[in-house]
Amino acid sequence: MMAGAPRQIGIASYYGREHDGRRTASGERFDMGEMTAAHRTLPFGTRVRVTNLGNGRQVVVTINDRGPWKKGRIIDVSYGAAKQLGLVGPGTARVRVDVLQNGPAGPSGGF
Repeated sequence: MMAGAPRQIGIASYYGREHDGRRTASGERFDMGEMTAAHRTLPFGTRVRVTNLGNGRQVVVTINDRGPWKKGRIIDVSYGAAKQLGLVGPGTARVRVDVLQNGPAGPSGGF
């Protein structure tokens, strides 16, 4: 990761079966097994590393949707990403989100 790249810390949640196959805000079909996520402001196509601060597990996801819409949450990851992060049981976790590669839709940052 580049020095000085944007970082955000907060609560993550996940979404899965009830959204599987539906269109995301980017126009893609949501696949709950893929490594994707929803973020309120980061450009579509942005790749971020999500680190579960409770257990140290990490996953790299691509932003392809908008959300989360529940107050106090900063990112919704797909079910596949949630499994790797250890979110499926508890449903939420405190995480760090680091931008690795900006999407084609916008400049660095966006938090």
